[in-house]
Amino acid sequence: MQFVHGGDWAGYRAEFGRDPLDFSANVSPLGLPEGVAKAITAALATADRYPDPFCRALREKLAAHEGVPAEQLLCGNGAADLIFRLVWAKRPRKALVTAPTFAEYAAALETVGCTVERCFLREADDFAVTEAFCGAIDDSVDMVFLCQPNNPTGQLTPPALVARILEKCTACGALLLLDECFLDFLPDHASLTAKPLLGSGNLLILKAFTKLYGMAGVRLGYALSADPALLDAMGAAGQPWGVSSLAQAAGLAALDETAYVDRVRALLAEQRPRLTAGLRALGLRVLEGRANYLLFQWQGQGPETLGEALRQKGVVLRSCANYPGLDASWYRTAVRTGPENERLLKTLAEVIR
Repeated sequence: MQFVHGGDWAGYRAEFGRDPLDFSANVSPLGLPEGVAKAITAALATADRYPDPFCRALREKLAAHEGVPAEQLLCGNGAADLIFRLVWAKRPRKALVTAPTFAEYAAALETVGCTVERCFLREADDFAVTEAFCGAIDDSVDMVFLCQPNNPTGQLTPPALVARILEKCTACGALLLLDECFLDFLPDHASLTAKPLLGSGNLLILKAFTKLYGMAGVRLGYALSADPALLDAMGAAGQPWGVSSLAQAAGLAALDETAYVDRVRALLAEQRPRLTAGLRALGLRVLEGRANYLLFQWQGQGPETLGEALRQKGVVLRSCANYPGLDASWYRTAVRTGPENERLLKTLAEVIR
């Protein structure tokens, strides 16, 4: 079985006997918040009980955090779990995705025999989502996936265009899944979210604790929808205890970590432009993304060898060779702390020059 994502630290450890400096996973560079770690430890006392299958306490706190009724929330075992639950609940016949984008959309769709139509984003537009994506939605499409900002490009789709895409989906009877898992890294996230559009069309918004709170190993995500029947169907599409009691405790604690989130956003605002400039100084083409990661291109001889050369030196990037719409010359790197980013740049310079 081939793993198609970043973050395979265990595979690296098995091969090299040590952990890498991992830029392949787009999670908070500050690690797990202390308050979350303490909450997980405290929750061990109740690990002999089944978890709340409805995540009641977590949904109530999330409702206050997101400004929506608790009935519009469904928690899952990470965002990927909710993607699969949505597809299994709706069983679309044809779906539209951008290319490139997150691989799990197509992976989930293929489990139900759905035809996956890809709208290839243009390199000349820096892989931005344009009106062409809206134009690709028609009556034959049952479901549309849009990542905001997109993974791996970091490109943000203007909210006005998101609204037009939702309007087109609703007119054609298609459901729009808007993946906002990376949106909260942005300081202006509140003005960019599509939450005000809930209830005005066929919209499901996907979010996760994984990225912002450095909780990838805990597995906790949630969906927002004004359609309770859809959320009920998604809940019934998988096992009833999809979110562990430890994950629920972690989520409750994470929502109190406002100072931690402020530090993460400030760090990224400082380090993203510095890392961008450093990569460009090495002769790399870097897209102007808004997320906590950057997409860059190396056009040297044998571009696919860059990632392996870095691996040998203990640094791991995300090769984008398996993204439809990209090739082996493209790599994605997380934005991490200043010293870590400097090590990446130093190691890249050793390999490239």
